[in-house]
Amino acid sequence: MMLHVPGVLTPSQVAGMRQALDAADWTDGRETVGAQGAQVKRNRQLPETSPVAAKLGEAILAALRTHAVFVSAALPLRTVPPLFNRYEAGEHYGLHIDGALRAVPGAATPLRTDVSCTLYLCEPEEYDGGELVVVDTYGTHEVKLPAGDLVLYPSTSLHRVEPVTRGARICAFFWVQSMVPDDWQRSMLFELDQNIQRLRQRIGDSEEVVGLTGHYHNLVRQWSRT
Repeated sequence: MMLHVPGVLTPSQVAGMRQALDAADWTDGRETVGAQGAQVKRNRQLPETSPVAAKLGEAILAALRTHAVFVSAALPLRTVPPLFNRYEAGEHYGLHIDGALRAVPGAATPLRTDVSCTLYLCEPEEYDGGELVVVDTYGTHEVKLPAGDLVLYPSTSLHRVEPVTRGARICAFFWVQSMVPDDWQRSMLFELDQNIQRLRQRIGDSEEVVGLTGHYHNLVRQWSRT
């Protein structure tokens, strides 16, 4: 499932983060990938040890914990602290697939990457090019979202970032280990949950809505791996 999640951050939160990021020290993005990724990656990132990245990342995780659509779609178990990247003129990231495991600072075991997330910290009109392109069995999908919005998609997907030709594309990105690792099952649970929420708003907690809610939770029990 590929999903646009609007309104993860407010405009004031985005503005505060941009102020901090504009004053931060950026390094070569190739420092955070292996030999294969370094061949196709041309951008800048905040170092993983950056205090600025740690502070902003915690603010993002706090916002995600209370965002009902994100929680319903990702069913997060563990999340990599967000990283931050910046693409300017001529910079891009060629076609690649995210690694299956990701180390988490302070954790004894790595995180399995089930869901990849990009959170936009700039408006589409601030830059040209820079589209996130995700390739899956349904075709090729281009993404360029408003500041504060997020896109999530299966980490098994091939994807790239097109070259930026004007301005700067600034985003946070991170990975989620889901309680339900199978993307098809996770997609069905999301659709079921969203329909239950709409029914509750329309008719309240009727006997049928309570029954569907129970069915949802029993499927989570059956499919979850924690």
